[in-house]
Amino acid sequence: MIDVKLIIEKPEEVKKALAKKLWDFDPNKVIELDKKRKELIKQTEANKAEQNKLSAQVPQYKKEGKDPKEIFAKVKELASKNKEGEIELKKVEKEIFDIVAELPNLPDDDLLPGGKENNKVIKEVNQKPNFNFKIKDHVELAKSLGLVDYDRAAKISGEGTWIYTDEGAELEWALINYFISTHLKNGYHFILPPHMLNEESGFGAGQFPKFKNAVFHVEGNNKFLLPTAETALVNYHRNEILKESDLPRKYFAYTPCYRQEAGSYRTEERGMIRGYQFNKVEIVQYTTEEGSDKAFEEMINVASGLVERLGLHFRLSKLAAADCSHSMARTTDIEVYLPSIGIYKEVSSASNARSYQARRTMARYKDKDGKTHYCHTLNASGLATSRLFPAILEQFQQEDGSVIIPEVLRPFMGGKSKLTPKKK
Repeated sequence: MIDVKLIIEKPEEVKKALAKKLWDFDPNKVIELDKKRKELIKQTEANKAEQNKLSAQVPQYKKEGKDPKEIFAKVKELASKNKEGEIELKKVEKEIFDIVAELPNLPDDDLLPGGKENNKVIKEVNQKPNFNFKIKDHVELAKSLGLVDYDRAAKISGEGTWIYTDEGAELEWALINYFISTHLKNGYHFILPPHMLNEESGFGAGQFPKFKNAVFHVEGNNKFLLPTAETALVNYHRNEILKESDLPRKYFAYTPCYRQEAGSYRTEERGMIRGYQFNKVEIVQYTTEEGSDKAFEEMINVASGLVERLGLHFRLSKLAAADCSHSMARTTDIEVYLPSIGIYKEVSSASNARSYQARRTMARYKDKDGKTHYCHTLNASGLATSRLFPAILEQFQQEDGSVIIPEVLRPFMGGKSKLTPKKK
């Protein structure tokens, strides 16, 4: 969440920053409610002071033989007013909370305003593949190589799903093992979280309330299937106060991800480019404010390094403000090239939420002077497989229909170096 104090003290700055995310926000409503909140607090405190003053007079009244009945009546009246005031105060505070809870994170100052049209490619890595033969797309390759069964997946589950078979399952698992082994070497702690999360986790990650309908809800128990392991990991230290000396905390998790965004009929989203369920390894860091930018660069390097060592051609793009997700202050996308359609598709978003998520989860730390601060949280896919798998098939395909297996994956596939078409 955005700091309410910032909205009160710098309303125009907040309004302009949110406008970069194409979010129309009038801070005056929050300012007026905050004035009302302060007035209610002031009145309540004045009433309590008067109650205490009157109550202190009772012993003297009794000592002088006077009847304190009038004092008791006045104290009772003030107490009643305070009760009403406290109810009204809670109502006002909830109004403020509900308004602020829906606001997206403020984008960093250096981000361009607007959406995808203002994204900037900042780096290209590895050579773009050139072919002297007619290439196949990943769907055709996956079928001819016996790696994926789309038809039976549709039969047992529906559209927007797939089944990895034989060497396809091996290749998928090799990717996941490659990611896991790399993150362990880099000092990240391995987490296998539950896949069903509570409503508080959705709110804490900043996905609720705005994107509540984008997840699969589990009927009857107020839970939902995680759309990304980030949702679990950024809630891991919810309502905790860490020590500054323990930061940064580095975690990664492997999970399937479940999202209400099945593939479309567009060519660029055929096969496994977009589906209801896909596998992903996610990395997350909790840092201090001072360590936040360094962690962001590190996580970009970790994620892009995974793709680079696969030998794939890809690029890094700095996202414009409105293309960053709701909870994020800045994002760099890692986009892999798909030769069959000549476009790039995101396989990782490295993002910095600053203190936005920590304010929602109350994840804090104490500095060496004992002062409490909100943590900064950062996340990156490290990596999602459902677009890497197609990119490997398409970029490393050979004229005879075979596909070269990236060298870094071979140890996880029993030393195999090539996938070959299956006889019909």
